[in-house]
Amino acid sequence: MMESLASMGGGILHALDPMTLLYCFVGVTVGTFVGVLPGIGPLATVSMLLPLTFYLEPTQALVMLAGIYYGSQYGGSTASILLNLPGDAGAAVTCLDGYPLARQGKAGTALFVTTIGSFIGGCFAITVLVLLAPPLGRIAVSMSSAEYFSMMLLGIIAAVTLVNGSVLKGVAMVALGLVLGLMGTDVMSGTIRFAFDIPYLYDGASLVLVAMGLFGVSEVLASMGAADNDWVASQKIRLRNLIPSRDDMNRSWAPIARGSVLGSIMGIVPGAGTTIPAFLSYAFEKRVSRTPERFGKGAIEGVAAPETANNAAAQTAFIPTLTLGVPGGPTMALMLGALMIHGITPGPQLITQHPDVFWSLVGSFWVGNLMLLVLNLPMVGIWVWMLKIPYRILYPGILVFICLGVYSVNYSFVDVIMVCAFGVVGYILMLLRFEPAPLLLGFVLGPMMEENLRRTLLISNGDFSVFIERPVSAGLLLVCAGLLAMSLWGAVSGRRKKLPPSDESMAIEAHKA
Repeated sequence: MMESLASMGGGILHALDPMTLLYCFVGVTVGTFVGVLPGIGPLATVSMLLPLTFYLEPTQALVMLAGIYYGSQYGGSTASILLNLPGDAGAAVTCLDGYPLARQGKAGTALFVTTIGSFIGGCFAITVLVLLAPPLGRIAVSMSSAEYFSMMLLGIIAAVTLVNGSVLKGVAMVALGLVLGLMGTDVMSGTIRFAFDIPYLYDGASLVLVAMGLFGVSEVLASMGAADNDWVASQKIRLRNLIPSRDDMNRSWAPIARGSVLGSIMGIVPGAGTTIPAFLSYAFEKRVSRTPERFGKGAIEGVAAPETANNAAAQTAFIPTLTLGVPGGPTMALMLGALMIHGITPGPQLITQHPDVFWSLVGSFWVGNLMLLVLNLPMVGIWVWMLKIPYRILYPGILVFICLGVYSVNYSFVDVIMVCAFGVVGYILMLLRFEPAPLLLGFVLGPMMEENLRRTLLISNGDFSVFIERPVSAGLLLVCAGLLAMSLWGAVSGRRKKLPPSDESMAIEAHKA
Protein backbone atom coordinates (compact mmCIF):
# COMPACT_ATOMS: atom_id res chain seq x y z
CA MET A 1 0.00 0.00 0.00
CA MET A 2 2.81 2.39 0.89
CA GLU A 3 4.39 1.75 -2.51
CA SER A 4 1.10 2.61 -4.22
CA LEU A 5 0.73 5.79 -2.21
CA ALA A 6 4.29 6.84 -3.06
CA SER A 7 3.70 6.12 -6.74
CA MET A 8 0.45 8.08 -6.63
CA GLY A 9 2.30 11.05 -5.14
CA GLY A 10 4.74 10.95 -8.02
CA GLY A 11 1.84 10.71 -10.44
CA ILE A 12 0.21 13.81 -8.95
CA LEU A 13 3.47 15.73 -9.34
CA HIS A 14 3.70 14.63 -12.98
CA ALA A 15 0.05 15.60 -13.52
CA LEU A 16 0.96 19.10 -12.27
CA ASP A 17 3.43 19.49 -15.14
CA PRO A 18 2.27 22.62 -17.05
CA MET A 19 1.48 20.82 -20.34
CA THR A 20 -0.21 17.86 -18.67
CA LEU A 21 -2.16 20.28 -16.48
CA LEU A 22 -3.23 22.20 -19.58
CA TYR A 23 -4.58 19.09 -21.33
CA CYS A 24 -6.31 17.99 -18.13
CA PHE A 25 -8.02 21.40 -17.97
CA VAL A 26 -8.99 21.20 -21.64
CA GLY A 27 -10.41 17.71 -21.11
CA VAL A 28 -12.56 18.48 -18.07
CA THR A 29 -13.75 21.78 -19.56
CA VAL A 30 -14.78 20.21 -22.85
CA GLY A 31 -16.30 17.29 -20.93
CA THR A 32 -18.38 19.62 -18.78
CA PHE A 33 -19.52 21.56 -21.84
CA VAL A 34 -20.52 18.33 -23.60
CA GLY A 35 -22.26 17.04 -20.50
CA VAL A 36 -24.33 20.22 -20.32
CA LEU A 37 -25.49 19.96 -23.95
CA PRO A 38 -28.41 17.53 -24.31
CA GLY A 39 -27.92 14.50 -26.53
CA ILE A 40 -24.18 14.54 -27.30
CA GLY A 41 -22.66 12.62 -24.40
CA PRO A 42 -19.09 11.60 -23.55
CA LEU A 43 -18.90 8.71 -26.01
CA ALA A 44 -19.56 10.92 -29.04
CA THR A 45 -17.16 13.59 -27.81
CA VAL A 46 -14.29 11.20 -27.06
CA SER A 47 -14.88 9.75 -30.54
CA MET A 48 -14.74 13.19 -32.15
CA LEU A 49 -11.59 14.29 -30.32
CA LEU A 50 -9.70 11.01 -30.66
CA PRO A 51 -7.83 12.17 -33.83
CA LEU A 52 -6.43 15.18 -31.97
CA THR A 53 -4.63 12.91 -29.53
CA PHE A 54 -2.52 11.35 -32.28
CA TYR A 55 -0.21 14.35 -32.10
CA LEU A 56 0.17 14.32 -28.31
CA GLU A 57 2.33 12.30 -25.97
CA PRO A 58 0.52 9.20 -24.63
CA THR A 59 0.14 10.59 -21.12
CA GLN A 60 -1.24 13.92 -22.28
CA ALA A 61 -3.62 12.22 -24.73
CA LEU A 62 -5.03 9.86 -22.10
CA VAL A 63 -5.32 12.60 -19.50
CA MET A 64 -7.36 14.74 -21.90
CA LEU A 65 -9.64 11.90 -23.02
CA ALA A 66 -10.20 10.77 -19.43
CA GLY A 67 -11.00 14.35 -18.43
CA ILE A 68 -13.67 14.50 -21.13
CA TYR A 69 -15.15 11.25 -19.86
CA TYR A 70 -15.52 12.01 -16.16
CA GLY A 71 -16.03 15.73 -16.78
CA SER A 72 -19.14 14.98 -18.81
CA GLN A 73 -20.54 13.06 -15.83
CA TYR A 74 -20.33 16.27 -13.80
CA GLY A 75 -21.95 18.43 -16.48
CA GLY A 76 -24.73 15.99 -17.32
CA SER A 77 -26.82 17.10 -14.36
CA THR A 78 -27.13 20.73 -15.51
CA ALA A 79 -29.47 20.19 -18.48
CA SER A 80 -31.29 17.42 -16.59
CA ILE A 81 -32.13 19.78 -13.73
CA LEU A 82 -32.82 22.96 -15.70
CA LEU A 83 -34.40 21.61 -18.89
CA ASN A 84 -35.55 18.08 -18.03
CA LEU A 85 -33.24 16.97 -20.88
CA PRO A 86 -30.40 14.59 -19.95
CA GLY A 87 -26.96 15.02 -21.51
CA ASP A 88 -26.75 11.22 -21.76
CA ALA A 89 -28.63 8.15 -20.54
CA GLY A 90 -26.81 8.16 -17.21
CA ALA A 91 -28.19 11.60 -16.40
CA ALA A 92 -31.77 10.69 -17.32
CA VAL A 93 -32.60 9.55 -13.80
CA THR A 94 -31.55 12.97 -12.46
CA CYS A 95 -34.48 14.49 -14.37
CA LEU A 96 -36.97 12.64 -12.18
CA ASP A 97 -36.31 14.83 -9.13
CA GLY A 98 -33.92 17.48 -10.48
CA TYR A 99 -36.45 19.16 -12.74
CA PRO A 100 -39.19 19.26 -10.07
CA LEU A 101 -36.66 20.89 -7.74
CA ALA A 102 -35.95 23.51 -10.41
CA ARG A 103 -39.69 24.15 -10.78
CA GLN A 104 -39.78 24.74 -7.03
CA GLY A 105 -37.04 27.40 -7.30
CA LYS A 106 -34.33 25.10 -5.91
CA ALA A 107 -32.29 24.56 -9.09
CA GLY A 108 -29.21 26.06 -7.44
CA THR A 109 -29.52 23.71 -4.48
CA ALA A 110 -29.84 20.69 -6.78
CA LEU A 111 -26.79 21.76 -8.82
CA PHE A 112 -24.73 22.29 -5.65
CA VAL A 113 -25.64 18.90 -4.18
CA THR A 114 -24.92 17.05 -7.44
CA THR A 115 -21.54 18.76 -7.76
CA ILE A 116 -20.51 17.95 -4.18
CA GLY A 117 -21.80 14.39 -4.56
CA SER A 118 -19.91 13.96 -7.82
CA PHE A 119 -16.71 15.22 -6.21
CA ILE A 120 -17.02 12.94 -3.17
CA GLY A 121 -17.97 9.94 -5.30
CA GLY A 122 -15.06 10.60 -7.65
CA CYS A 123 -12.54 10.90 -4.81
CA PHE A 124 -13.78 7.71 -3.17
CA ALA A 125 -13.55 5.84 -6.47
CA ILE A 126 -10.02 7.11 -7.14
CA THR A 127 -8.97 5.76 -3.75
CA VAL A 128 -10.47 2.38 -4.68
CA LEU A 129 -8.59 2.54 -7.97
CA VAL A 130 -5.26 3.23 -6.23
CA LEU A 131 -5.76 0.38 -3.77
CA LEU A 132 -7.14 -2.27 -6.16
CA ALA A 133 -5.39 -1.70 -9.49
CA PRO A 134 -1.80 -2.72 -8.52
CA PRO A 135 -2.70 -6.02 -6.76
CA LEU A 136 -5.22 -6.86 -9.49
CA GLY A 137 -2.50 -6.27 -12.07
CA ARG A 138 -0.13 -8.60 -10.21
CA ILE A 139 -2.81 -11.30 -10.10
CA ALA A 140 -3.54 -10.86 -13.81
CA VAL A 141 0.11 -11.52 -14.69
CA SER A 142 -0.38 -15.18 -13.77
CA MET A 143 -3.44 -15.52 -16.01
CA SER A 144 -3.16 -17.41 -19.30
CA SER A 145 -4.73 -16.66 -22.67
CA ALA A 146 -7.66 -18.94 -21.76
CA GLU A 147 -8.60 -16.73 -18.81
CA TYR A 148 -8.23 -13.60 -20.91
CA PHE A 149 -10.55 -14.95 -23.59
CA SER A 150 -13.15 -15.91 -20.99
CA MET A 151 -12.87 -12.53 -19.30
CA MET A 152 -13.34 -10.63 -22.57
CA LEU A 153 -16.29 -12.86 -23.41
CA LEU A 154 -17.79 -11.99 -20.02
CA GLY A 155 -17.36 -8.29 -20.79
CA ILE A 156 -19.26 -8.64 -24.07
CA ILE A 157 -22.00 -10.85 -22.55
CA ALA A 158 -22.47 -8.38 -19.69
CA ALA A 159 -22.73 -5.48 -22.15
CA VAL A 160 -25.38 -7.35 -24.13
CA THR A 161 -27.49 -8.51 -21.19
CA LEU A 162 -27.40 -5.24 -19.27
CA VAL A 163 -28.58 -2.97 -22.10
CA ASN A 164 -32.13 -1.65 -22.12
CA GLY A 165 -34.15 -3.39 -24.80
CA SER A 166 -33.93 -6.63 -26.73
CA VAL A 167 -31.17 -9.08 -25.89
CA LEU A 168 -31.28 -10.41 -29.44
CA LYS A 169 -30.65 -6.93 -30.80
CA GLY A 170 -27.70 -6.61 -28.44
CA VAL A 171 -26.29 -9.93 -29.64
CA ALA A 172 -26.73 -8.83 -33.26
CA MET A 173 -24.82 -5.60 -32.61
CA VAL A 174 -21.98 -7.47 -30.90
CA ALA A 175 -21.78 -9.90 -33.82
CA LEU A 176 -21.61 -7.00 -36.27
CA GLY A 177 -18.86 -5.41 -34.19
CA LEU A 178 -16.90 -8.66 -34.15
CA VAL A 179 -17.10 -8.91 -37.94
CA LEU A 180 -15.96 -5.31 -38.36
CA GLY A 181 -13.09 -5.93 -35.94
CA LEU A 182 -11.91 -8.98 -37.88
CA MET A 183 -12.01 -7.17 -41.22
CA GLY A 184 -8.69 -6.81 -43.03
CA THR A 185 -5.44 -8.75 -42.97
CA ASP A 186 -5.05 -11.64 -40.53
CA VAL A 187 -1.85 -10.90 -38.62
CA MET A 188 -1.05 -14.61 -38.19
CA SER A 189 -1.64 -15.95 -41.70
CA GLY A 190 -1.68 -12.82 -43.86
CA THR A 191 -5.08 -13.76 -45.29
CA ILE A 192 -7.44 -10.95 -46.33
CA ARG A 193 -10.82 -11.33 -44.62
CA PHE A 194 -14.18 -9.57 -45.11
CA ALA A 195 -12.60 -6.92 -47.36
CA PHE A 196 -14.71 -7.66 -50.48
CA ASP A 197 -11.61 -7.14 -52.69
CA ILE A 198 -11.55 -3.45 -51.77
CA PRO A 199 -7.91 -2.35 -51.20
CA TYR A 200 -9.06 0.41 -48.85
CA LEU A 201 -10.31 -2.27 -46.41
CA TYR A 202 -7.17 -4.42 -46.42
CA ASP A 203 -5.97 -2.73 -43.22
CA GLY A 204 -9.36 -3.14 -41.59
CA ALA A 205 -11.90 -0.59 -40.39
CA SER A 206 -10.43 2.33 -38.47
CA LEU A 207 -11.49 2.74 -34.85
CA VAL A 208 -11.62 6.51 -35.40
CA LEU A 209 -14.00 6.23 -38.36
CA VAL A 210 -16.28 3.70 -36.68
CA ALA A 211 -16.48 5.59 -33.39
CA MET A 212 -16.87 9.08 -34.88
CA GLY A 213 -19.47 7.89 -37.36
CA LEU A 214 -21.60 5.70 -35.11
CA PHE A 215 -21.51 8.01 -32.10
CA GLY A 216 -20.53 11.47 -33.33
CA VAL A 217 -22.30 11.94 -36.67
CA SER A 218 -25.33 9.84 -35.73
CA GLU A 219 -25.90 11.74 -32.46
CA VAL A 220 -25.72 15.06 -34.30
CA LEU A 221 -28.16 13.83 -36.96
CA ALA A 222 -30.55 12.66 -34.26
CA SER A 223 -30.35 15.98 -32.38
CA MET A 224 -30.50 18.46 -35.27
CA GLY A 225 -34.29 18.46 -35.34
CA ALA A 226 -34.59 19.46 -31.68
CA ALA A 227 -36.13 22.82 -30.86
CA ASP A 228 -33.89 25.53 -29.48
CA ASN A 229 -34.02 26.16 -25.74
CA ASP A 230 -35.05 29.81 -26.12
CA TRP A 231 -36.72 29.96 -22.73
CA VAL A 232 -33.42 29.16 -20.97
CA ALA A 233 -32.71 32.88 -21.07
CA SER A 234 -35.09 33.25 -18.14
CA GLN A 235 -33.03 30.88 -15.99
CA LYS A 236 -30.68 32.79 -13.68
CA ILE A 237 -28.57 30.84 -11.22
CA ARG A 238 -26.61 33.02 -8.81
CA LEU A 239 -23.97 31.90 -6.32
CA ARG A 240 -26.18 32.70 -3.34
CA ASN A 241 -28.84 30.38 -4.75
CA LEU A 242 -26.41 27.46 -4.64
CA ILE A 243 -26.24 27.24 -0.86
CA PRO A 244 -28.54 24.41 0.31
CA SER A 245 -30.51 24.43 3.53
CA ARG A 246 -29.43 22.38 6.54
CA ASP A 247 -32.31 19.97 5.93
CA ASP A 248 -31.22 19.40 2.32
CA MET A 249 -27.65 18.68 3.39
CA ASN A 250 -28.79 16.31 6.14
CA ARG A 251 -30.87 14.41 3.61
CA SER A 252 -27.98 14.27 1.11
CA TRP A 253 -25.00 12.91 3.07
CA ALA A 254 -26.21 9.31 3.45
CA PRO A 255 -27.29 8.96 -0.23
CA ILE A 256 -23.94 10.42 -1.32
CA ALA A 257 -22.08 7.87 0.84
CA ARG A 258 -24.16 4.95 -0.41
CA GLY A 259 -23.89 6.17 -4.01
CA SER A 260 -20.10 6.33 -3.71
CA VAL A 261 -19.86 2.71 -2.59
CA LEU A 262 -22.44 1.31 -5.02
CA GLY A 263 -21.06 3.26 -7.98
CA SER A 264 -17.47 2.24 -7.24
CA ILE A 265 -18.45 -1.44 -7.08
CA MET A 266 -20.60 -1.38 -10.21
CA GLY A 267 -17.99 0.57 -12.18
CA ILE A 268 -15.60 -2.39 -11.92
CA VAL A 269 -18.14 -4.72 -13.57
CA PRO A 270 -17.42 -4.94 -17.32
CA GLY A 271 -20.30 -3.60 -19.39
CA ALA A 272 -22.10 -1.82 -16.52
CA GLY A 273 -21.07 1.67 -17.63
CA THR A 274 -22.43 4.63 -15.66
CA THR A 275 -26.13 4.33 -16.49
CA ILE A 276 -26.82 1.16 -14.52
CA PRO A 277 -25.15 2.39 -11.28
CA ALA A 278 -27.17 5.62 -11.49
CA PHE A 279 -30.50 3.80 -11.82
CA LEU A 280 -29.62 1.21 -9.18
CA SER A 281 -28.63 3.94 -6.74
CA TYR A 282 -31.88 5.81 -7.33
CA ALA A 283 -33.94 2.64 -6.90
CA PHE A 284 -32.07 1.76 -3.70
CA GLU A 285 -32.62 5.19 -2.16
CA LYS A 286 -36.29 5.04 -3.01
CA ARG A 287 -36.56 1.64 -1.36
CA VAL A 288 -34.78 2.58 1.89
CA SER A 289 -36.47 5.97 2.24
CA ARG A 290 -39.07 6.45 4.94
CA THR A 291 -40.96 8.74 2.56
CA PRO A 292 -40.69 7.11 -0.90
CA GLU A 293 -43.68 9.10 -2.09
CA ARG A 294 -41.44 12.19 -2.24
CA PHE A 295 -39.38 10.69 -5.06
CA GLY A 296 -40.31 12.06 -8.45
CA LYS A 297 -41.66 15.23 -6.86
CA GLY A 298 -38.41 16.95 -5.88
CA ALA A 299 -36.53 14.74 -3.39
CA ILE A 300 -32.95 15.95 -2.99
CA GLU A 301 -31.88 12.34 -2.40
CA GLY A 302 -33.09 11.57 -5.93
CA VAL A 303 -30.36 13.75 -7.44
CA ALA A 304 -27.61 13.23 -4.85
CA ALA A 305 -27.42 9.42 -5.06
CA PRO A 306 -27.46 8.79 -8.84
CA GLU A 307 -25.07 11.64 -9.66
CA THR A 308 -22.64 10.38 -7.03
CA ALA A 309 -22.93 6.81 -8.30
CA ASN A 310 -22.35 7.58 -11.98
CA ASN A 311 -19.26 9.68 -11.21
CA ALA A 312 -17.83 6.98 -8.95
CA ALA A 313 -18.48 4.37 -11.64
CA ALA A 314 -16.75 6.56 -14.24
CA GLN A 315 -13.53 6.42 -12.21
CA THR A 316 -13.49 2.74 -11.23
CA ALA A 317 -14.29 1.73 -14.82
CA PHE A 318 -10.59 2.37 -15.45
CA ILE A 319 -9.65 -0.58 -13.18
CA PRO A 320 -10.55 -3.45 -15.56
CA THR A 321 -9.62 -1.33 -18.58
CA LEU A 322 -6.08 -0.58 -17.48
CA THR A 323 -5.18 -3.69 -15.46
CA LEU A 324 -6.99 -6.43 -17.42
CA GLY A 325 -7.44 -4.90 -20.85
CA VAL A 326 -11.22 -5.42 -20.60
CA PRO A 327 -13.21 -2.19 -21.07
CA GLY A 328 -15.81 -1.36 -18.45
CA GLY A 329 -18.05 0.25 -21.08
CA PRO A 330 -18.13 1.68 -24.61
CA THR A 331 -16.21 4.83 -23.69
CA MET A 332 -13.60 2.68 -21.97
CA ALA A 333 -13.33 0.71 -25.21
CA LEU A 334 -12.29 3.95 -26.89
CA MET A 335 -9.73 4.54 -24.14
CA LEU A 336 -8.46 1.03 -24.81
CA GLY A 337 -8.15 1.89 -28.50
CA ALA A 338 -6.33 5.12 -27.69
CA LEU A 339 -3.78 3.19 -25.62
CA MET A 340 -3.12 0.78 -28.47
CA ILE A 341 -2.88 3.60 -31.02
CA HIS A 342 -0.06 5.06 -28.93
CA GLY A 343 1.72 1.70 -28.78
CA ILE A 344 0.77 0.89 -25.18
CA THR A 345 -0.68 -2.55 -24.53
CA PRO A 346 -3.37 -2.40 -21.81
CA GLY A 347 -3.34 -5.22 -19.31
CA PRO A 348 -1.36 -6.54 -16.34
CA GLN A 349 1.98 -5.33 -17.73
CA LEU A 350 0.82 -1.72 -18.03
CA ILE A 351 1.67 -0.71 -14.47
CA THR A 352 5.13 -2.31 -14.57
CA GLN A 353 6.09 -1.40 -18.15
CA HIS A 354 4.54 2.08 -18.25
CA PRO A 355 4.31 3.22 -14.61
CA ASP A 356 4.70 6.87 -15.62
CA VAL A 357 1.62 6.70 -17.85
CA PHE A 358 -0.52 4.83 -15.31
CA TRP A 359 0.29 6.89 -12.23
CA SER A 360 0.21 10.20 -14.11
CA LEU A 361 -3.27 9.30 -15.32
CA VAL A 362 -4.36 8.43 -11.77
CA GLY A 363 -2.79 11.64 -10.47
CA SER A 364 -4.68 13.63 -13.09
CA PHE A 365 -7.94 12.21 -11.70
CA TRP A 366 -7.33 14.02 -8.40
CA VAL A 367 -6.36 17.24 -10.18
CA GLY A 368 -9.26 16.98 -12.61
CA ASN A 369 -11.83 16.47 -9.86
CA LEU A 370 -10.60 19.61 -8.10
CA MET A 371 -10.84 21.52 -11.37
CA LEU A 372 -14.39 20.29 -11.88
CA LEU A 373 -15.35 21.46 -8.42
CA VAL A 374 -14.33 24.97 -9.46
CA LEU A 375 -15.85 24.74 -12.93
CA ASN A 376 -19.24 23.53 -11.73
CA LEU A 377 -19.89 25.86 -8.81
CA PRO A 378 -18.58 29.42 -9.38
CA MET A 379 -18.96 29.10 -13.17
CA VAL A 380 -22.44 27.57 -13.23
CA GLY A 381 -23.80 30.71 -14.90
CA ILE A 382 -21.52 30.13 -17.89
CA TRP A 383 -22.86 26.62 -18.40
CA VAL A 384 -26.43 27.89 -18.24
CA TRP A 385 -25.48 30.47 -20.88
CA MET A 386 -24.05 27.66 -23.07
CA LEU A 387 -27.54 26.16 -23.26
CA LYS A 388 -28.67 29.28 -25.15
CA ILE A 389 -26.51 28.48 -28.23
CA PRO A 390 -28.97 27.86 -31.11
CA TYR A 391 -28.85 24.24 -32.21
CA ARG A 392 -28.97 25.31 -35.88
CA ILE A 393 -25.49 26.81 -35.32
CA LEU A 394 -24.09 24.30 -32.83
CA TYR A 395 -24.74 20.99 -34.58
CA PRO A 396 -23.58 21.95 -38.11
CA GLY A 397 -20.42 23.30 -36.47
CA ILE A 398 -19.86 19.95 -34.78
CA LEU A 399 -20.26 18.14 -38.12
CA VAL A 400 -17.65 20.39 -39.72
CA PHE A 401 -15.32 19.71 -36.81
CA ILE A 402 -15.81 15.94 -37.22
CA CYS A 403 -14.99 16.05 -40.93
CA LEU A 404 -11.87 18.15 -40.32
CA GLY A 405 -10.72 15.78 -37.59
CA VAL A 406 -11.18 12.72 -39.77
CA TYR A 407 -9.43 14.31 -42.75
CA SER A 408 -6.46 15.33 -40.58
CA VAL A 409 -5.67 11.69 -39.71
CA ASN A 410 -4.70 10.43 -43.19
CA TYR A 411 -5.54 13.48 -45.35
CA SER A 412 -8.02 11.30 -47.22
CA PHE A 413 -11.43 12.34 -48.53
CA VAL A 414 -12.38 8.65 -48.53
CA ASP A 415 -12.15 8.72 -44.73
CA VAL A 416 -14.62 11.61 -44.65
CA ILE A 417 -17.02 9.68 -46.87
CA MET A 418 -16.63 6.58 -44.68
CA VAL A 419 -17.32 8.42 -41.43
CA CYS A 420 -20.45 9.96 -42.97
CA ALA A 421 -21.55 6.49 -44.09
CA PHE A 422 -21.02 5.08 -40.59
CA GLY A 423 -22.96 8.06 -39.27
CA VAL A 424 -25.96 7.31 -41.48
CA VAL A 425 -25.79 3.64 -40.45
CA GLY A 426 -25.65 4.65 -36.79
CA TYR A 427 -28.65 6.96 -37.22
CA ILE A 428 -30.67 4.16 -38.86
CA LEU A 429 -29.71 1.81 -36.02
CA MET A 430 -30.96 4.39 -33.50
CA LEU A 431 -34.28 4.68 -35.33
CA LEU A 432 -34.63 0.88 -35.23
CA ARG A 433 -33.85 0.84 -31.47
CA PHE A 434 -30.50 -0.92 -31.86
CA GLU A 435 -27.98 0.30 -29.29
CA PRO A 436 -24.58 0.86 -30.99
CA ALA A 437 -22.55 0.56 -27.77
CA PRO A 438 -22.29 -3.27 -27.89
CA LEU A 439 -21.05 -2.94 -31.49
CA LEU A 440 -18.12 -0.84 -30.35
CA LEU A 441 -17.24 -3.32 -27.60
CA GLY A 442 -17.31 -6.16 -30.10
CA PHE A 443 -15.20 -4.15 -32.55
CA VAL A 444 -12.49 -3.41 -29.98
CA LEU A 445 -12.49 -6.75 -28.17
CA GLY A 446 -12.97 -8.95 -31.24
CA PRO A 447 -9.34 -9.00 -32.45
CA MET A 448 -8.02 -9.51 -28.91
CA MET A 449 -10.49 -12.33 -28.27
CA GLU A 450 -9.46 -14.01 -31.52
CA GLU A 451 -5.78 -13.69 -30.64
CA ASN A 452 -6.24 -15.25 -27.19
CA LEU A 453 -8.54 -17.97 -28.54
CA ARG A 454 -6.09 -19.02 -31.24
CA ARG A 455 -3.13 -18.87 -28.86
CA THR A 456 -4.96 -21.10 -26.37
CA LEU A 457 -5.91 -23.64 -29.03
CA LEU A 458 -2.36 -23.72 -30.40
CA ILE A 459 -1.00 -24.50 -26.94
CA SER A 460 -3.66 -27.16 -26.29
CA ASN A 461 -3.44 -28.68 -29.78
CA GLY A 462 -7.01 -27.68 -30.57
CA ASP A 463 -8.52 -29.07 -27.36
CA PHE A 464 -11.40 -26.78 -26.27
CA SER A 465 -11.60 -28.49 -22.87
CA VAL A 466 -8.74 -26.29 -21.69
CA PHE A 467 -11.26 -23.50 -21.13
CA ILE A 468 -13.11 -25.53 -18.49
CA GLU A 469 -10.09 -27.30 -17.04
CA ARG A 470 -8.65 -24.04 -15.74
CA PRO A 471 -10.75 -22.99 -12.69
CA VAL A 472 -10.75 -19.24 -13.33
CA SER A 473 -11.70 -19.64 -16.98
CA ALA A 474 -14.41 -22.16 -16.09
CA GLY A 475 -15.83 -19.80 -13.46
CA LEU A 476 -15.96 -16.89 -15.90
CA LEU A 477 -17.65 -19.02 -18.55
CA LEU A 478 -20.17 -20.19 -15.95
CA VAL A 479 -21.03 -16.58 -15.15
CA CYS A 480 -21.43 -15.91 -18.89
CA ALA A 481 -23.81 -18.84 -19.22
CA GLY A 482 -25.77 -17.67 -16.18
CA LEU A 483 -26.19 -14.14 -17.54
CA LEU A 484 -27.35 -15.41 -20.92
CA ALA A 485 -29.74 -17.92 -19.36
CA MET A 486 -31.32 -15.30 -17.10
CA SER A 487 -31.77 -12.81 -19.94
CA LEU A 488 -33.14 -15.35 -22.41
CA TRP A 489 -35.51 -16.80 -19.82
CA GLY A 490 -36.81 -13.34 -19.02
CA ALA A 491 -37.27 -12.52 -22.71
CA VAL A 492 -39.09 -15.78 -23.47
CA SER A 493 -41.35 -15.68 -20.43
CA GLY A 494 -42.18 -12.02 -20.92
CA ARG A 495 -41.19 -11.29 -17.34
CA ARG A 496 -37.76 -9.81 -17.91
CA LYS A 497 -37.12 -7.26 -15.20
CA LYS A 498 -35.37 -4.15 -16.39
CA LEU A 499 -32.93 -2.55 -13.99
CA PRO A 500 -34.86 0.70 -13.39
CA PRO A 501 -38.38 0.47 -11.94
CA SER A 502 -41.28 1.21 -14.23
CA ASP A 503 -41.44 4.96 -13.68
CA GLU A 504 -37.69 5.41 -14.19
CA SER A 505 -37.83 3.18 -17.29
CA MET A 506 -40.63 5.30 -18.70
CA ALA A 507 -38.56 8.41 -18.05
CA ILE A 508 -35.47 7.27 -19.93
CA GLU A 509 -37.52 5.90 -22.82
CA ALA A 510 -39.33 9.23 -23.08
CA HIS A 511 -36.04 11.12 -23.23
CA LYS A 512 -34.65 8.72 -25.85
CA ALA A 513 -37.72 9.25 -27.99
